[in-house]
Amino acid sequence: MFTTKLPAPALDSKLLLRGIHLDLTQALRAAVFDKTARVLRHNAHIIRLRVDLELDRTRAIGRQFLAKGHIEIAGPDLIASVASDDAYKSLDLLVDKLDGLLRRRHGRRKDKRNHPHAAEIGAALPKLA
Repeated sequence: MFTTKLPAPALDSKLLLRGIHLDLTQALRAAVFDKTARVLRHNAHIIRLRVDLELDRTRAIGRQFLAKGHIEIAGPDLIASVASDDAYKSLDLLVDKLDGLLRRRHGRRKDKRNHPHAAEIGAALPKLA
């Protein structure tokens, strides 16, 4: 299911992974690299993708895993956060949410490009001879 090989150089340079109150095992690192490759494949203009996996024992009776993602891209950054009872599940939900944010952003940019708004010009345009 997960590959344990080293990530591609482009993926390694763009992905920042951090574990907060959590030791990142080799399997968890491999899962993060495999899942985030899908997000980085969408847009070549992504500067950096930061993924924070956090274990917060104060949120619920059981262990609570938080996954936070931050995509640095031209324009406003995309930020998402997901909480669940399993680290792998929260990682999957985070990647799905980031993927949806990128798709929504791309759709909006495409709509603006294909359907520009009419500009209101207050003055009369000169006629060409």
